[in-house]
Amino acid sequence: MNKKIYERPILRKVVEGMPNKFGSMKRIRPINTIDNVLIDDIIDSYGSPVFILSEKTIRDTYKSAYRAFSNRYPKVQFAWSYKTNYLDAVCRIFHSEGSWAEVVSGFEYEKALANHVPCNKIIFNGPDKSKNDLVKAIQNKSLIHIDHFDELYTIIQLTDELNERPQVAIRVNMDTGIYPQWDRFGFNYENGEAWNAINRILTNSKIDLIGLHTHIGTYITVSKAYAIAIEKLASLANKTFERFKTTIKYIDVGGGFASQNTLQGAYLPATDTTPSFDDYAHAITTALTSVNFPNNEVPTLILETGRALIDEAGWLAGTVLANKRLADGHRAMVLDVGVNIMFTAFWYDYEIHPVNESSFQSEPTTMYGPLCMNIDVIRKNIDFPLLNKDDRFVIKRVGAYTMTQWMQFITYRPNVVLIDEKGKLHLIRKGEDKEVFRKQEIVPKHLLEKAELKN
Repeated sequence: MNKKIYERPILRKVVEGMPNKFGSMKRIRPINTIDNVLIDDIIDSYGSPVFILSEKTIRDTYKSAYRAFSNRYPKVQFAWSYKTNYLDAVCRIFHSEGSWAEVVSGFEYEKALANHVPCNKIIFNGPDKSKNDLVKAIQNKSLIHIDHFDELYTIIQLTDELNERPQVAIRVNMDTGIYPQWDRFGFNYENGEAWNAINRILTNSKIDLIGLHTHIGTYITVSKAYAIAIEKLASLANKTFERFKTTIKYIDVGGGFASQNTLQGAYLPATDTTPSFDDYAHAITTALTSVNFPNNEVPTLILETGRALIDEAGWLAGTVLANKRLADGHRAMVLDVGVNIMFTAFWYDYEIHPVNESSFQSEPTTMYGPLCMNIDVIRKNIDFPLLNKDDRFVIKRVGAYTMTQWMQFITYRPNVVLIDEKGKLHLIRKGEDKEVFRKQEIVPKHLLEKAELKN
């Protein structure tokens, strides 16, 4: 008779069955379909893990956001944030709904052009615009948001070389009560840098200053902070008209709207605390409509929100690889999804569900990815059903940043599929294989010859 492996006993609250002194039964219910398509069928066809995007959710979310602002303000324009998710299929959905493109690199600028976005409807942000990038943007009459004085001086130099009038805005950072204050990007409002930049641009007389831009931070849950930003940008706009008789055509409040993913360490779930599009719209448009702009010409309101528009539309389905007990007796589960394709797991408590009905029992469980790294943790100590090896799970709200911040490390990046509005599946990014990397690698000639391993 074989001796059984000893497992250290642990104490845990009883949460199964009828209500007890710890409260009612807590169950994580399975999710087996997305837009009426079986997740099992998707995994069977496209492998595990697999990213899944819902076109219907993308379009519905965009329309909801646009409606919230356009009902309150006469001139509204969204610009899709490419860095949030720059898969061409995703970008083209937003562009087909009327969204412009907001890019932060030459790479993203090229993607926007390839997606047939009109050049004058591309907003070029970010601190890293090469001289070649600026030449292309100036010649194309794209909207250049100047980030620092060195960029401004380069643009001034190029106006003489190209004999073109660049269309620019400046990015302004400011104190809106959000901590930590984002003062790395753009020109500061409080210390006068922003006003200095405006003066340098307009005294040059070769550049058209047509907008003001700010991006106060990320995952902003205090909508009134945007009202403060509007007041400060409006003050700059009115000073600009008073001195130079130049009308600011648009005010760009950037992005930063929170999604309904819960940040790690948050006391309440984001579904209870995240402002709605109506909340953000009310704060921003109330501040705008209360400003006395010159000649009563209200500027266009531009919004670059990304996360809140796409997070809900993204899912990640995968498979359980193993279960084990940690040294302290706590349960651990190994998944085929790691932080290499879920980098955002470092700051979100993602909502995870079984795909199919499993045990009614649950237990505090730490979910690890497949990587040989101790930091490869998808969720810590979540009360979860007792899934077995080869059981399947799905993670909600992974549309933002996962497919742009992912990396090839240890495992290949997986397939990405789109469910269209008719429920049809489309492969929109192929999973990687060794040929993807072989095409990019160059082996020196002297290493091409087959060599025997030395003993």
